[in-house]
Amino acid sequence: MNLFSPIIFRNLTLKNRIALSPMQQYSAKDGVPGNWHLVHLGSRAVGGAGLIITECTAVSPEGLATLSDVGIWNDEQQTAWKTIVDFVHEQGAKIGIQLWHAGTKGSLKHPNEGMKPLTTEEGGWALKSSSATEINGVISQELTVEEIQELKTEFVDAALRAVDAGFDTIELHAGHGYLFHQFYSAVINKRQDEYGGSLENRIRFLVETVQEIRNVIPDGMPLMVRISTVDYMETPEAWTLENSIELSKILKQNGVDLITASGGGFTNVSKDRVFPGYQVPFARAIKEQVGIATGAVGMITDANQANEIIVDDQADLVIIAREHLRDPYFALHAAKELEMDIEIPWQYKRAF
Repeated sequence: MNLFSPIIFRNLTLKNRIALSPMQQYSAKDGVPGNWHLVHLGSRAVGGAGLIITECTAVSPEGLATLSDVGIWNDEQQTAWKTIVDFVHEQGAKIGIQLWHAGTKGSLKHPNEGMKPLTTEEGGWALKSSSATEINGVISQELTVEEIQELKTEFVDAALRAVDAGFDTIELHAGHGYLFHQFYSAVINKRQDEYGGSLENRIRFLVETVQEIRNVIPDGMPLMVRISTVDYMETPEAWTLENSIELSKILKQNGVDLITASGGGFTNVSKDRVFPGYQVPFARAIKEQVGIATGAVGMITDANQANEIIVDDQADLVIIAREHLRDPYFALHAAKELEMDIEIPWQYKRAF
């Protein structure tokens, strides 16, 4: 088993263990992916990655972080995604969509404008979360139970659109300080009802959403979840690896096929805690203690490093972010460095 060994999740076979990590491009209009997204995602498929995962894709207008993020809540967006899905498939790769709601980390200006809160005049909207809390200088409102039910429906509708658009797998983004994370971490969640208090209550929104999506998508379609394995905060309320292991066991019982083990989201991680492969131990711990497939992330930048993660059975997928920005053809170059014989796009064979 190595970086270029195929892997099967339900009815989905990936040709290798390299995945393009979701990365916001802030290049959409009205939530519609365009030519930039086609080239960004398509070029990494041409470059040999086995699985392409879209950037965070909002399930509603209120789920956006900025007005330049993508979505999949209407027909125009779904049609645009299908064009991208078809191209990725033509390159022999598979593609997953990452469904997401920013919660109280939404209504922000474009990064080129400093990601500051949008005013109402600029198109900003009222923010809601598990509890009334302040992030980015804006106080959000607490979601009602009825609104939580509506949110679950929005995720289900988005999942059905993803199936119709031809996506091979769905990943829920439940980390990085976004809405699901705002529920399961007691740092943010101060509710006193069935969605707050105990760990069982705080994970309820995520678990119920998983259950409802699993019930409507095809049995052969894998369902994945990205979590923040730790909060990187030294407070009693902070989410821990032990919490993540418990959550992962429950997600596995409810039909989740892979956990991407990331971290953080409510605070900046101190530089002394960031180093090559710094989050890989989280993926290994969940894989070993839960018996579920995991995706490893966190400063994975070269072929030998990525290959060792798979060879040593630390994770099942290597999900590469920034190195894929620097090198869209990471997988092709990795195969050459590792002396692996893989299929090269015929248009590029004369260069390899």
